Amino acid sequence: MAVTQVETVNSGADKAKLSAVVLLVIAAIAGFYLLGKQGAIVQWAVLLVGLVLAAVTFLVSEPGKRFVGFAKDSWREVKKVVWPTRKETLQMTAYVFAFVVIMSLFLWLTDKTLEWVLYDLILGWRK
Repeated sequence: MAVTQVETVNSGADKAKLSAVVLLVIAAIAGFYLLGKQGAIVQWAVLLVGLVLAAVTFLVSEPGKRFVGFAKDSWREVKKVVWPTRKETLQMTAYVFAFVVIMSLFLWLTDKTLEWVLYDLILGWRK
């Protein structure tokens, strides 16, 4: 039996920070809608400030620091990928299109052959 580990927020400070993040996001969205009479600039400013504050609060928490570390590791791995050249990409695309055309012709011929065998030869139904 495999044991899976679930990471949870351990410290009270991190729980408070994550609670603050949730409250900031809710406040930003609520402020956006409640300040509709103040104008679009005020609405968007409140929303953006609230979301930026929530993001900063998240990034200073332990889960946020782990997320940043994960993102850096992921970006490092993406840089290691050997991407195909334009020529290779066009060749593979052409191979896929050719395969699709050949396969569709094969399936169409199979369908028509089975139709002919079943309806014309076996059942004797003429169109």
